[in-house]
Amino acid sequence: MASVFSKIISGEFPGLFAWADDRCVAFATIEPISAGHLLVVPRDEVASFTQADDDLLAHLMRVAKLIGRAQEQAFEAPRAALLIAGFEVAHLHLHVLPAWGEAQLSFANARKDASREELAASTERVRAALRAQGHAANVPPAISSPEWAS
Repeated sequence: MASVFSKIISGEFPGLFAWADDRCVAFATIEPISAGHLLVVPRDEVASFTQADDDLLAHLMRVAKLIGRAQEQAFEAPRAALLIAGFEVAHLHLHVLPAWGEAQLSFANARKDASREELAASTERVRAALRAQGHAANVPPAISSPEWAS
């Protein structure tokens, strides 16, 4: 059975995308810890980072680094943070988010009330920074599902 992330990647479920390449995508989480919080997710379903092959992990880290740099620029954040937990969905994903301190880096701080408009606006800021940093070829259409555009 396909994971919720596979369904987002395929367009079956809506998603707000900032990055896409042949191995992974990055899209907004619906429960952000901070504005601009994105998930870097491999296209192939791998349950956890310990089960991923080294080449895939290296690729995901390179993409997470690019996303992090874009978040630092877009949100004037001193750092980008990276969290790997994987308990909520059994499909490897890296949480990349703009950060201003370690105290905020807890899933207990995740917002459950972020609106679609807020998520779209913060994702667009990262998308714009990625384009400005020379990665326009990997910035896909923002919305994967037409019903989310309305």
